[in-house]
Amino acid sequence: MTAMQATTTLVFLALQLSFAQEEPRHGALEVKPGPPVIKQKDIWEATGYFHPFVRMPKYILQDQKAIWTSPFHTAKKDVKFWAVFGAATAVLIATDRHTVNHLPNSPTQVSVSTWGSRLGSAYSLIPISTAFYLIGSASRQERFRETGLMAFETLIDANLVSEAVKIAADRARPLESDGHGHFQDSTNGRWNSGFPSGHAINTWAMASILAHQYPHPRIVPILAYGLASTVVISRVGARRHFPGDVAAGSAMGWFIGDYVYGKRHNREFERPSAASRILDHVRIGIELR
Repeated sequence: MTAMQATTTLVFLALQLSFAQEEPRHGALEVKPGPPVIKQKDIWEATGYFHPFVRMPKYILQDQKAIWTSPFHTAKKDVKFWAVFGAATAVLIATDRHTVNHLPNSPTQVSVSTWGSRLGSAYSLIPISTAFYLIGSASRQERFRETGLMAFETLIDANLVSEAVKIAADRARPLESDGHGHFQDSTNGRWNSGFPSGHAINTWAMASILAHQYPHPRIVPILAYGLASTVVISRVGARRHFPGDVAAGSAMGWFIGDYVYGKRHNREFERPSAASRILDHVRIGIELR
């Protein structure tokens, strides 16, 4: 299985999971809803724009507890998703060295891939989250505000998980050590180890939030997952990660985004706007069933 095949598999699995349920949607995984990021008292004419951020540290602590203890309370019907992504990651880790050695690894490949991977950097994702919140606040569109808040919460959760796993794994990147990607072998310190890919976990977490929030028109999740896939492929092409690193990061990011959506989404915002109803009837030439 090549990096391209694994990423394509992840995209189609994510799209199928996102479209698995009709509206109203509560996330593909079984998540018990919790306090939403925007409560009714937080609408623009009540507590204002910044009050929801006061609760976020408490929510993140709750998220981290749920994420790290998830193996003990995962629903039986959700185990198959972890099994599929886990198996794909294991296969890629076993073949990582051979896969990267079959790439051209030319200066052009590295240069183009480095530019492509910048879409998954903090200086790209944080402004996107901020834009959703500011635009929603200025136009009094609560669902936009909610998207920005859930994106912030998801990115923080993803980074906390990513850094913890990096410290434990300490995996060498493709250009470190002997190039074989051994664990407990990073030459640049545990904080900078290759497993999992931080770019992958962040972009797929963000894509998961956007796809869950705006499943219609379907061009939104297609673009979200497409851009996330571009980032993870670029990280391999830039020789910053092995395919196993980005596969693990992508799966973890998607699951974290799905969890935060299921936990924090305010069901009052599920009624589609007039613009959404119009866009939902626009044919984009691609129909996923």
